[in-house]
Amino acid sequence: MRKRQAVRHVQASEDVSQRRACRALAQPRSTQRYRPRVPDDEAVLVAAIHGVVRRHPRYGYRMVWAKLRQEGWRVNKKRVYRLWKREGFRVARRRRKKRRLGTSENGCVRRSAEGKNDVWAWDFIHDRDEAGRPLKWLSVVDEFTRECLVLEVERHLTAAEVVALLSEVMAIRGAPRHIRSDNGPEFIARALRRFLGAAEVQTLYIEPGAPWENGYAESFHSRLRDELLDAEIFTGLGDAKVLAAGWKNEYNHRRPHSSLGYRTPAGYAATLAGPAVGAAPLPPARQAEEPVEALTLITAGT
Repeated sequence: MRKRQAVRHVQASEDVSQRRACRALAQPRSTQRYRPRVPDDEAVLVAAIHGVVRRHPRYGYRMVWAKLRQEGWRVNKKRVYRLWKREGFRVARRRRKKRRLGTSENGCVRRSAEGKNDVWAWDFIHDRDEAGRPLKWLSVVDEFTRECLVLEVERHLTAAEVVALLSEVMAIRGAPRHIRSDNGPEFIARALRRFLGAAEVQTLYIEPGAPWENGYAESFHSRLRDELLDAEIFTGLGDAKVLAAGWKNEYNHRRPHSSLGYRTPAGYAATLAGPAVGAAPLPPARQAEEPVEALTLITAGT
């Protein structure tokens, strides 16, 4: 490309023929007659890229490439990047805040998950519907497989409802060895601690004011905020529930995850051989030991 440009520059500046310019620069004349050939499938590929970008406007070219591979395209990243840039697509950069390692031994860096069901991370995130009424979202994520195990939205959540959600997941998947959270009132409620103690789940409380120590929950909420909460207008609680269920299914089964080699969390979990690290499913008798009248209310304002 540079040599062709040099030949054209010499022709323009010296007013000489193409033959003489090529001879002076030791450049074969055939290179000046080269015309790039557009692949037959380029128009269809560009249309597919547009389709992915319309469905996922916050995806960069790597995620677009991974989605195209899921759809059966045999295309490399460089070609997708060239076409993605040519079409003028870009993802607005977000401001990055400085993160510190922290000193807690319960943080995700110093106490990382060693297998499926070893460490679950949970946290709350808040939003509002179209009328300004509060929406409180509870998420539970397996740190090893990155699967979203729970994504529940309500106006407020009681401890009884949180226990019921955890019991349902544990009955299907088995109890984890550890569960990581901050020291908020939602996670230190006596009813929840009794339930986790009965299930033999150890709590990993991070230091106050150090959300980066619960980094997997923070990262998941960043994706949730970016791709759902900031992208959709919720007309009400029912609308939020439907969109939450759809996004959770998309995240687990169709959204490529860069830290998993662009596999989906569910697809990666399916490749893990042997039993999960966590404990066995919770026995029904132990689930019934929790007295309902002692459960603490977890309001939307906490």
